[in-house]
Amino acid sequence: MPHTLNPLIKTMLHDAFVSAQPLPQCSDIQLYLVDPSTMQRAFSLDEIRSIWDNTAYWAFCWASGQVLAKYILDNPAIVKGKKILDFGTGSGVVAIAAMKAGAKSVIACDIDQDALLSCEANAQLNNVQFELSDDLFNIKDKDIDLLIAADVLYDRENLAFLDTFFDFAPEVLLADSRIKDFQHQNYQHIQKVESFTVPDLDELDEFRWVNLYRGVK
Repeated sequence: MPHTLNPLIKTMLHDAFVSAQPLPQCSDIQLYLVDPSTMQRAFSLDEIRSIWDNTAYWAFCWASGQVLAKYILDNPAIVKGKKILDFGTGSGVVAIAAMKAGAKSVIACDIDQDALLSCEANAQLNNVQFELSDDLFNIKDKDIDLLIAADVLYDRENLAFLDTFFDFAPEVLLADSRIKDFQHQNYQHIQKVESFTVPDLDELDEFRWVNLYRGVK
């Protein structure tokens, strides 16, 4: 499947390519991610602009996604036998974890068409299957048991989704490393976990700490 993803990653960086990589904190999961070797050199100004303007978010497993995937794998009862909606799925890492933990079904939702292609490839890589959707508001299934979301609050305008999520499921499991003053009456803090992006981007320490929240309407 890398042959389908390599043309996509080259829109970010002309010599980048993807490779199957295990996740250090979720050894049961492998993902097609940007190969670390292509990110370990000096970039020209034009390349830096291209990386910023065309970031392939699906080609990285962000810290919040890795933490939420591990939490689900360590606590399979959270998803076992349930219908799950994974919002902002990216690489599909949390959707994959949910299926591996025994979810009845998963809908992986992302507005990025490249991300959905990545999800499809990563699902095959991990021998799981789930449904794909590019529009949260066009999902017809009204019997979702749990909505899961990782690293979707990078823009404060997205905070409105914290209420919208309950239109789709009575319970939410959320992972975030960006909002430091998180307050919402329907969400309870579960735990704080140190993690990192794969491949590691050596991000600021503050972004390496991921908070998990449980939301109940």
